[in-house]
Amino acid sequence: MIAIIQRCTKANVKIDNKIISEIGSGMVVLLGVRKGDEKKDIEHVANKIIALRIFSDQNNKMNLSIKDINGSILVVSQFTLCASTKKGNRPSFLNAAPPLIGKDLYKNFILYLKSFGVPVSTGKFGAMMDVYLVNQGPATFIIDSKT
Repeated sequence: MIAIIQRCTKANVKIDNKIISEIGSGMVVLLGVRKGDEKKDIEHVANKIIALRIFSDQNNKMNLSIKDINGSILVVSQFTLCASTKKGNRPSFLNAAPPLIGKDLYKNFILYLKSFGVPVSTGKFGAMMDVYLVNQGPATFIIDSKT
């Protein structure tokens, strides 16, 4: 499982030019589910996201977590994170989980994140979405459950 985390001041997801989900201060999580991912991958990535101290304290040091700032999380499925670009110029998506398995793990990831008491909004699995965010910093982090 791969997650790209972007600290934001606001973000939203649009489908067909309509906002379906939005948050204020917090983080956008782009989530890629790989073949072979399972519950332990969900727990590893989600636990790390909740504990990450990527928000500034009163001394402008990254020292606060999402819970410390009472922030929100916007989770968007993004199977392209699982792409391989080793051969040729066209990405291969053979490493991505099949859609039914990916959707189930995505939903379970969201439920697990919500169990921490943090507000979680989502995109729509498998849909063509426009994701808008103001990346604060900019600050972007990668979590890979396999490394």
